[in-house]
Parts: sequence; C-alpha cells; structure tokens
Amino acid sequence: MVAIVIGVGMIRGWRASLVGAGVGLLVLVVLSVGLGTALTSIPIDTLRLVIGALLLAFGLGWLRKGVTRVAAKGFAGDEEIVEDDGSREHRLGLDWTGFVLSFKGVLLEGLEIAFIVVTFGSTANQLTIAAIGGASAVVVIGVVGAIFHRSLRQIPRSVLILSVGLLLTTFGTFWAAEGLGVHWPGDEIALPVILGFYCLVAAGLIALQRRRLLGNPQEAYS
Repeated sequence: MVAIVIGVGMIRGWRASLVGAGVGLLVLVVLSVGLGTALTSIPIDTLRLVIGALLLAFGLGWLRKGVTRVAAKGFAGDEEIVEDDGSREHRLGLDWTGFVLSFKGVLLEGLEIAFIVVTFGSTANQLTIAAIGGASAVVVIGVVGAIFHRSLRQIPRSVLILSVGLLLTTFGTFWAAEGLGVHWPGDEIALPVILGFYCLVAAGLIALQRRRLLGNPQEAYS
C-alpha cells in the first residue's frame, strides 16, 4: 500500500496520490465499520481481478515509458524529455490517474488487511485485539514510508518511472491472477519472483532498444 502511494506520488504528484490514498482509507473504514464480520462476504476475487487488471494496464504503460527513456538516456535520465505534465488529465484540481491508482491500491490492500483481521479475530474471538494489531501495522509502515520518501527524490525520474512501472505491473499480475483462481506458491512470497521476472524482461528490452538506437542515434532525441 505504502509502496504504491509513494511511487505514484513521486511520478504523478503528491497531492493526487495522498488524496487518493485518503479517500481509499475513508471508503475502507466505512465498509469495515458498516459491514463488520459481513465483510468476508464481499467477492474479493472479483475485486482482485478488476483492480489487478487496471493496475497491470497502467503498469505496462509506465514500464514502456521507462524502458524507452532509460534506453535513450541511460539511468541518469534526462529531465527535459521526462516531463509530461501536458498529457495529464486533471479533474477537480487533481491528477486523475495518480488519484485513481493510489485509491485502488489502498482500497484493495486495505480490504485484504480487513479480511485477515476479521477472519483471525472472529476465529479467536479477539476481534478488538486483531483490529488493533492490523491498524498498528498500517500506521508503523506508513510512518516508515513518510520518513524515507525524501531519499527517493534523489533518484532520476526516468528510473522512477521504470521502477513504478515494474511495481504496478508486478502487483497487477499478482492480483489479476489471484482473481482468476491462480494460487501462487508461497502466496505473497511470489511477489519478488514476479518482480524479478519483469526486471529481467525490462533489462532485455532496454538492451534491445539501446542496440536499435545505436544504429540510428537520431531516434534517441526524437
């Protein structure tokens, strides 16, 4: 949840990312309080499929941009060609893409946390303690993300676009496959493996793109 919010904030803008995260948390709280133990009746697989597919679509788009820009200018990047503010769709003063990405990531991850809390808390007849544990974990990770997010600003934006593309593509693949009934070996442990696979794919595409650009240097500046 925090990784998605920070990644979107670095690329699309902090206002849209934080507002999207806040709205996602608000919806999550309303659902959790309103439904209580009935929360487990929500078809989580359908949510995973829909949200995973959308994140995968966004992630692949950013991954393509990241591969193209890193191949053209290297990992140091070139801020002049990375800026794409003119292509952003703004509604109500917010970058809509950044808002939606943060909202969906926070809502789905939050629902999964709520499912875990309700399931284990109800089974052990300790729902209050389970809720406190889940909320505490979210707060701690959120604080850690807030403390270290400034260091991420030193990373070239081209690399950030590539990294966020890899991140969203990984989560999108994981959730969409789960929504289709796929059971990943080790559950969340499969995430680093999926990420590693997409990193290898990105590295291969960057190498191919650089080889093509070396054959036609003018394309690197087009």
